[in-house]
Amino acid sequence: MPDEQMANAGGQSPTAPTAPSPAARPLDTIDRSILRMLQNDGRASIRSVAERVHVSRANAYARINRLIDDGVIRGFSALVDQERAGQGASAYITLKIVQNSWRTVRKQLTTLPGATHIALVSGDFDVLLLVHTKDNRELRELVLTRIQSIPEVLSTRTLLVFEETDLGPEQE
Repeated sequence: MPDEQMANAGGQSPTAPTAPSPAARPLDTIDRSILRMLQNDGRASIRSVAERVHVSRANAYARINRLIDDGVIRGFSALVDQERAGQGASAYITLKIVQNSWRTVRKQLTTLPGATHIALVSGDFDVLLLVHTKDNRELRELVLTRIQSIPEVLSTRTLLVFEETDLGPEQE
């Protein structure tokens, strides 16, 4: 049911577009193994990475720094069980927005409490937003008070998440 009838980074901070980044160097099998390992355990030590991919610690350190410098690794984070962290309600919210207002809307959405993922998409709606809130009352307030008050938001639709599973990289 559309929210208007019903009457939150983690992520990258919004910035003005800059010159395109130079293309990242091609990744080899060792680089891909390092990425898989760090995706499974972002706290892995250089020593354990080096041992697992069969390179020296200096080589592993240099490769990880290159992956960071090239923007392949954008950062390190913890996977959070939202429910155990007190965020018992999760929802994907779709938004239709005024044409050419993406940057303005994105900037406002990044300030929402509980917003964890924002994507500009094609199809029947323009934006897909994932939020985690304490409960449905907080979710309702977020949608009806905060999101729908953004002038460039034409309509919203809320899809409650009943259960979710994070998919990690394939295990070796």
